Amino acid sequence: MSTTGHTNLRRIRAWLKEESVYFQRPVRVFQGYERSSLRPDLVAGLTVAVVLLPQAMAYAMIAELPPQMGLYAAIVAAIVGALWGSSQHLHTGPTNAASLLVLASLLTVAQPGTPEFLAAAGYMAIIVGVCRLVMGLLRMGVLVNFVADSVIVGFTAGAGLLISVNQLRHLLRVEIASSPEVGQTLKALTAEITSTHLPSLAMGLGVIVIIALLKRFRPHLPAALIGMVLAAAVTALFNLEDRGVLALGAIPRSLPPMADLPFLDFQLIWNLTPGALAVAAIGLVEAMSISRSVASQTGQRLDSNQEFVGQGMASIFSGFLSGYAVSGSFTRTAVNHGAGAHSPLASVFSGLWVLVAMILLAPLAVYLPKAALAGVLLVTAWGMVDRQEMRRVVRTSKGDTWIMGSTLAATIILPLEFAVLAGMLVSFARYLIKTSTPGVYPVVPDESFRHFIKAQDEVVCPQLGVMEIEGSLYFGAANHIEEVLRENQEQNPGQVFLLLRLHMVDICDVSGIHMLEAVVRRYRKRGGDVFLEGVRPGVLHMIGLYGFERMLGSENILNTDNAISHIFHKVLHPGFCIYECKERVFGECQALPKDYHAADLPELSEIPEHRIQELAPSEVRFLMDDPNSDLVVIDVGELGEYRDWHIEGSFSLPLRRLTAEGPGLPRASGVVFVSRMGRRSSLAVHIMQDLGHEKVYNLRGGMLAWEAAGFPIAVE
Repeated sequence: MSTTGHTNLRRIRAWLKEESVYFQRPVRVFQGYERSSLRPDLVAGLTVAVVLLPQAMAYAMIAELPPQMGLYAAIVAAIVGALWGSSQHLHTGPTNAASLLVLASLLTVAQPGTPEFLAAAGYMAIIVGVCRLVMGLLRMGVLVNFVADSVIVGFTAGAGLLISVNQLRHLLRVEIASSPEVGQTLKALTAEITSTHLPSLAMGLGVIVIIALLKRFRPHLPAALIGMVLAAAVTALFNLEDRGVLALGAIPRSLPPMADLPFLDFQLIWNLTPGALAVAAIGLVEAMSISRSVASQTGQRLDSNQEFVGQGMASIFSGFLSGYAVSGSFTRTAVNHGAGAHSPLASVFSGLWVLVAMILLAPLAVYLPKAALAGVLLVTAWGMVDRQEMRRVVRTSKGDTWIMGSTLAATIILPLEFAVLAGMLVSFARYLIKTSTPGVYPVVPDESFRHFIKAQDEVVCPQLGVMEIEGSLYFGAANHIEEVLRENQEQNPGQVFLLLRLHMVDICDVSGIHMLEAVVRRYRKRGGDVFLEGVRPGVLHMIGLYGFERMLGSENILNTDNAISHIFHKVLHPGFCIYECKERVFGECQALPKDYHAADLPELSEIPEHRIQELAPSEVRFLMDDPNSDLVVIDVGELGEYRDWHIEGSFSLPLRRLTAEGPGLPRASGVVFVSRMGRRSSLAVHIMQDLGHEKVYNLRGGMLAWEAAGFPIAVE
C-alpha cells in the first residue's frame, strides 16, 4: 500500500476511535452511577410514567397510529435517549409536534390504518434517526444555534391549532378523512356538523372539564390519567360502546416487537425524506432548547453532538421496534427534573414503568373512548399556545416577532415540513441580515474622558472621526460598513483623519480587508489618514498575512491606551485646534488655548498659492549653515509645541501673537515661518505679506518634513 493509502487508513482509524466515544456513553453512565441515586430515580421515573402513559397513546392518535405504537415508542425512546444522550434530565419519546409532522408526511404515501401507513411510520423514524446520528457524528451540533427560539414558539403554537382542528372529528365523532390542511378539515367538519354524536361529545367535554378542574384545584395530581381512567370506567359501566362511543380496542401485552419494514424501498425513502428532515430538525432544536433550559438550573455541561447521537439512536431503535419518530418533551423533562431525578436512569426507569403498566393495564384500554383522548389532546393543544411567551416576544423584539409570526402562519397555511423549513430559513435570514448590517457609528468620550459613548447629540471632532464597528468584517458586512463610513465622511468633510475602533471585530476576511484598503485610499487622497485601535490578535494576524499592515503602516495600528493622545499630538493640525475649532471633544483639548478671533485669520483655502513662497528643508538648512546668511527662523506653534519640538536656532512666536508683533520683525532679513505641518506657517506668510513684508517664506511640509529629512530636532 502506498504512503498516501497508509496515511488515509490511519486517519480513518483515528476518526473511528474518536467517534466511538459517542457510542460508549451508556458505559460512562453506569460507571459513574451512585447507589444513593437509585431511590430518587425510581420515584422520578414512576412520576414521569404516570404522565407518559396517557401522552403516548394520545400522541399516537395525533399521528393516526395505533396506541401501542405510541407506547412502544415511549418505552424504547425513554431508555435509549437517556443512555446515549447528554442531558441528565431530558426525557425522549412521542411529542405532539413530532406526531403532527409525522402525520403530515405519512399522508403523502399511504392512508391511515393500512399496513403501508404503519410501515412508513417505522421507516420514517429510522430516516429521522439516521439524519440526527450523522449530524452528531459530524459534530454539527452548533447548527441548532442558528434556529431562533421564536421559530419553536411559532411552530408550537401553530401545531397546537392544527391538533385542535384535527381532534374535533374525534370529539364530535364525525366521519371525515384525515388531512393536514386546516381549511380542508374545517370545511369537511362544517359539512358534517349535523352528524355530531352527542354521547361522544359529552364524553370528550367531560374529560376536558375534569382535567381543567384538577389542574386548577389539585395541580399535583395526574389530571390526564385520571380523566382517561374515569372515561374508561363510565364507558364500561354504562356500556356506552353499544350507543356508538368508539373505544381504542385491545392493546398487545408484550415487549416491543420488531417492525415489519420494507428493505431499501428507495421510492418510499424519497417520499419520506422531506418530512423526515423537518422532524429531525425541529426535534433537535426542541431537545437542545429543553436541555439548555434545565442545564441552566442544574449547572450541567451539555454536549450538543452527544445529544444529537442520543436523539438519533432513540428514533432508530423506535423505528425498528414498532414505534415512530420521537423527540425531547418539555413537559416530561420538567416533571422529571421536578420529581428529583439524579441521573439519566430516571428516564430509563420511566420507560420500564410504562412497560409494566402496559402489560398489567392493557385490558382496560378496550374501554378507553377516542373522544376522551381527543379531550386530553385538546387540553394539550391549548397549552401549546404559549400566550405569555408570545407576548414577551412581541414586546421585546421586532425581528423575533416576524420570525414567530411567519412560522405560525406557515404552519397553518403550508405543508408542515415546509413550515418548519420556512421558519428556519427566516431565522437564518435574520441572522444573515443582522450580521451583514453591524452597528457602525461615531463615538465621543464621555464626561470623564475614560470611555467612549455613541455620538447622538454630542459634538464630534471637526478633524478626526472616531467610528466604532460592532460585528465581523466579512464579505456579507463589508459593503454596509463601507457605505456607513462613506456617509460619515460626506457629512463631516473636514474630518480628513479616521480612527476605527475594532474591539468588537473578531473576524476579518479578504472582503473586509479590501474594504479597509478602499477606505484608507479615500482618506489619503484627501490628505488624511486612517488609524486602527483595539485590533484583536486574530484580525491582526489576518491583515498581516494579507499585506494590509504594510499598506496602512504598523505605526497606524494603535494601542487603546494612547490612540487619541498619539493622534492629537502627532497627527492633528494644532493650528486648526487653536484658531478654528471651538469644540473641546477630547481630554487633550481641555488645556489647549483657544483664540478664534485673534487677527481674524483667513481660511487656508483663501490664501492665493502663487503669493506664498516656500523653501524645502534642505534649502533652509543650507541657509542656516551659511555664515553670510541673515535668515531668521520663526516657529509659529504654541509654546508647548515649541518646547517639545523645534528647529535649533529658531524663535518662538505663536501665530495668535503674530499680528501684534509681526510689524516689528526685520524687513531686510529673510524670515522662514515653521509649523508642524505647514498649515499655520502658510497663514503666517499670508499675514506678513499683508503687513508689507516681502522676504517671508514657508517651510514646505513643516516640522514633519524637517524631521523626515533627518535634520536635528531641539527639545527644551
